Amino acid sequence: MKLVVVGDSLLDVDVVGTAERLCPDAPAPVLEVAEERTRPGGAGLAAALAAADGVDVTLVSAVADDEDGQRLRDELARVPSVLGPSPVPTSVKTRLRCGDQSIARLDRGGGPGAPQATDEMLDAVLEADYVLVSDYGRGLVRDERLRGVLTRRPVVWDPHPRGPEPVPGARLVTPNASEAKAFSGHADPTKALQVLRDRWRARAVVVTLGADGALLHGGGMPVAVPAPRVPVIDPCGAGDRFAVTVAARLMSGAAMDDAVADGVTSAAEFLRCGGASGFRPVDPLSTVDAVRARGGVVVATGGCFDLLHAGHVRTLRAARSLGDCLVVCLNSDSSVRRLKGPDRPVTREQDRVEVLRALGCVDDVVVFHDDTPERVLADLRPDVWVKGGDYSVDSLPEADLVRGWGGRTVVVPYHRGRSTTEMLSRRG
Repeated sequence: MKLVVVGDSLLDVDVVGTAERLCPDAPAPVLEVAEERTRPGGAGLAAALAAADGVDVTLVSAVADDEDGQRLRDELARVPSVLGPSPVPTSVKTRLRCGDQSIARLDRGGGPGAPQATDEMLDAVLEADYVLVSDYGRGLVRDERLRGVLTRRPVVWDPHPRGPEPVPGARLVTPNASEAKAFSGHADPTKALQVLRDRWRARAVVVTLGADGALLHGGGMPVAVPAPRVPVIDPCGAGDRFAVTVAARLMSGAAMDDAVADGVTSAAEFLRCGGASGFRPVDPLSTVDAVRARGGVVVATGGCFDLLHAGHVRTLRAARSLGDCLVVCLNSDSSVRRLKGPDRPVTREQDRVEVLRALGCVDDVVVFHDDTPERVLADLRPDVWVKGGDYSVDSLPEADLVRGWGGRTVVVPYHRGRSTTEMLSRRG
């Protein structure tokens, strides 16, 4: 079962430090910076949460071609994604944090204009068994073609005050109390529920109430769902955590009230663990670290792996035989287009990841967006870097990089007549 998360992705940055003195020229704290952490926000956070839960998830979003957009793409590299272009600068939310407390937030990016859904994005939505719309008011889900496709799939819609109304027939819409009041004009959640369910023609609406849990209306009397009592320092991300859990549970066949109850419990536990600031996305480095901890050899290889064929499989098996785990560094769709031309890849990124992970010789896959793999190699620091083809070690620019941490580069045999380019030229 595949969940597709559709919506606006942001870049969240935590600047963490200590504040033990005031500015000499103003009564403002001085933050002594210890570290800076970045993570996906908005729909990107929702998709990363689902991936961490082990859900088969794909993110459908739009990301600008700017420096912050590249940082966001890097943070999303381990989440299967279909990312279209955006004409609007990437939205960045930077929180200045002392200990576990935010002392200020700096926002930049955004602006007039809205992204439009590409054919590839629409195709990804149509492949979903369930869709979570994570609207952050940046305009993607206003796209009429996208909205038309969304009416053809079961949808959980997490709305935003600056966003459009949900598409008619949504299985569940999940405003929080302030959003429900803004949408309906009623401060009483019970009255807001009835108004919104009728206006949106939704099968059910749930208003999340923070520490007071949630109120669900799916016809008949509203149902109150209590929340566990947990200390809350930073509520950021709780709504995403709630919506992801509910969507995944509904996709698996759970009843609406059970799914909402699980969502409330999941959001409470998420906050108890520090909220979005305490969340770390799934990371192939955990596989690498586990192998290294037991003294094993980490092997990496890279490429486009478009139209997987026998030559690819032989290369991957040969690479895996050289160590104790194999991580494939996979060129993203945008990277393949720059390297191979506008008609490539034939097989899009999320499908290439899925096929590679299904091979017994592959332990993990990490997607990179650069034209060359140096940055991802610097993160993984493999003991052995493997290339297949008619190269020599000396001709590979990354060989010196790998040698710098004591690794070695190995070239495995090239299998003539078995390449995607040759296969496509014969077809033409």
